[in-house]
Amino acid sequence: MKLRPKTAISEFFSDIKDPRVERHKRHKLIDIITITICAVISGIEHWTEIQSYGETKYKWFKQFLALPHGVPSHDTFSRVFQALNPEELQRCFLNWTQSVFQISKGEIIPIDGKTLRHSYDTAEDKKAIHMVSAWSTKNKLVLGQVKVDKKSNEITAIPSLLNKLKLKGAIVTLDAMGCQKKIVEQIVKQEADYLITLKKNQSGLYEASEELFIKANRFHNSGLTYEDFNESNLSHGREETRAITVLNNIEHLIDPKSKWKNLKSIIKVDSLRVDHKGKVKFEQRYFISSLVVDAKSFAEIIRTHWRIENQLNWVLDVQFNEDDSRIRKDNSPENMAIIRQLALSLINQEKTEKKSVKSKQNKANWDNDYLLQILAA
Repeated sequence: MKLRPKTAISEFFSDIKDPRVERHKRHKLIDIITITICAVISGIEHWTEIQSYGETKYKWFKQFLALPHGVPSHDTFSRVFQALNPEELQRCFLNWTQSVFQISKGEIIPIDGKTLRHSYDTAEDKKAIHMVSAWSTKNKLVLGQVKVDKKSNEITAIPSLLNKLKLKGAIVTLDAMGCQKKIVEQIVKQEADYLITLKKNQSGLYEASEELFIKANRFHNSGLTYEDFNESNLSHGREETRAITVLNNIEHLIDPKSKWKNLKSIIKVDSLRVDHKGKVKFEQRYFISSLVVDAKSFAEIIRTHWRIENQLNWVLDVQFNEDDSRIRKDNSPENMAIIRQLALSLINQEKTEKKSVKSKQNKANWDNDYLLQILAA
């Protein structure tokens, strides 16, 4: 059985620059990458297990891979992913993403960071890798990812990630780390809208937002009109009530010099949480946005932002055991993070099985036809 040409991994990953010396190339790079992707889809995590997986499925892989010297050893898998340029792998991942996905108007695209907890290497004085990813909440698909430079933080990584994406018509959501004028300007330049948590170290804007809400509440003839919306939910024994209040069309009051591109609305969220022991916690947050919509719509956008935590970061940790991975040498942690995100995106695109990610991984492991369905999703 052959992979369909238009959806084959080879179509998007065959032109990766091979980092190996020519005389050492006993195995084709595309064979190594394909077996690894299939193994991660099937819930396999370590190099020795990936070798065993390839050997178990050798006859099946041989139908569409060359495998001139059989299945590579675990050392070969390890060395190749240590040397492989992550930028090359990301480029191919992005090409695949853009072939299967197009952003629709109003789609919410959360951007968030995640640390690969055990990717540090004490012997090499190497800190844990931190990746920033963009997530399609509608399609449960990673749109792109970049590694945060070891001498920097998410503030510099986010613009690099945004540059890789086609965002026209989307709503980009970010936590407080992304609350920067240049990031806002870039989002607008790419013809998208934004909703960003306002952080307190943006003191002028933060204080102005507080004052506007106080004025709107105290003085009904202030000329400021606001909308509000209340919601509550009970989860894991914890009850949370949120009051969302919105001031629209306030750019001339809060940002008269237009330092924050297209800033049109500020949003205040008051959260009251009561845990199963009766402990009460109150939190107040502010957001800025280029949108002019009602409070209920803003509440939905804010809730949707946190899906990147539940649908991507949590799944990578729990279903793919990313936090427990001991793959840490050279480029291999970043490359395997990309492979996991590709595997999760492929699994989510397979719609015939209404099962959990873990159930799909298990089925892919023992059912080659189903694995092929995932690869062709």
